[in-house]
Amino acid sequence: MTLNAYNQLNLLADLLSEQAEDCCGSVAEYQQIKRLVQSLMANEAVDDQYLMQVLPEIYNYGRQGEIAQNLEQHIQSNQTNITNWLQHIPTSYS
Repeated sequence: MTLNAYNQLNLLADLLSEQAEDCCGSVAEYQQIKRLVQSLMANEAVDDQYLMQVLPEIYNYGRQGEIAQNLEQHIQSNQTNITNWLQHIPTSYS
């Protein structure tokens, strides 16, 4: 089943929110974040300029999380970014 952009944004927001709240994540979650972002960047249904600007940052967060030695520290050091992304993601798709 293919997810539409709205479903992808919700899943991305859920993953980021869970990581921020629990301060933990898995390599599989970071890989999923990367796949979601890649799909969203290629999706012409997403026309929010701010979101298109921050998707590469979120992708980089996922890439760095894949190789991080300390996932808790990786999340903690990105808390401000995650909070900013989460404030915008739910309203990004119309």
